[in-house]
Amino acid sequence: MTEPTDDEAHDEAHGGALGSRLNWLRAAVLGANDGIVSTAGLVVGVAGATDDRAALLTAGLAGLLAGSMSMAAGEYVSVSTQRDSEKAALAAEKRELRERPEAELAELAQLLEERGLSSQVAREAAEQLTARDALRAHARVELGIDPDELTDPWHAAWASFLAFTAGALLPLLAIVLPPPDWRVPVTVVSVLASLVLTGWSSARLGAARPGRAVVRNVAGGALAMGVTYAVGTLLGAAGV
Repeated sequence: MTEPTDDEAHDEAHGGALGSRLNWLRAAVLGANDGIVSTAGLVVGVAGATDDRAALLTAGLAGLLAGSMSMAAGEYVSVSTQRDSEKAALAAEKRELRERPEAELAELAQLLEERGLSSQVAREAAEQLTARDALRAHARVELGIDPDELTDPWHAAWASFLAFTAGALLPLLAIVLPPPDWRVPVTVVSVLASLVLTGWSSARLGAARPGRAVVRNVAGGALAMGVTYAVGTLLGAAGV
């Protein structure tokens, strides 16, 4: 059996890195989308009750900060839990490799065989991978983990914070900058246009058809703004 060439190894590493980058981009797009929809719903609802610029700015900033901090905290906790689980799995695998190396070698060969290699080739591949780096081989083949690419929870938290903030700034600026009579129309048009972009981007990054994703995204955002504006208008009319 021939060992993988340097070019093949590079392609495999490049493919893994590309997949990781696409996941980060998709998360950033979805974070920005959340910022757009949640902040737009908030400021449009307040605009239904009052046209006071200070009240709109205060509500928008409060929503932006609360949402971005919540997203960051949630992402940090989620990724930290995932990272802890991955570390525990790697530690258990390292212990098993130390205590029963032959059984782990046979297990790796079986996993490779299940992926389409013949018994002999799978055994040879398992032996070569084990000789090179047993833990890394088992981590990738058995656990689906790359020990060199464990996600940093702080990076994930900052990425979520920045993505949400970037998305939330659009409806916030759209509601406070125009004259009073233009605030809601400008915000609605700006938000719907941006939701078309984020819906299309998320679909393309996920290798899906963008049509349905765009429609769902725009419909959800329009519904959120419509409901909050109606509630705000009713509360404003009631003097609440």
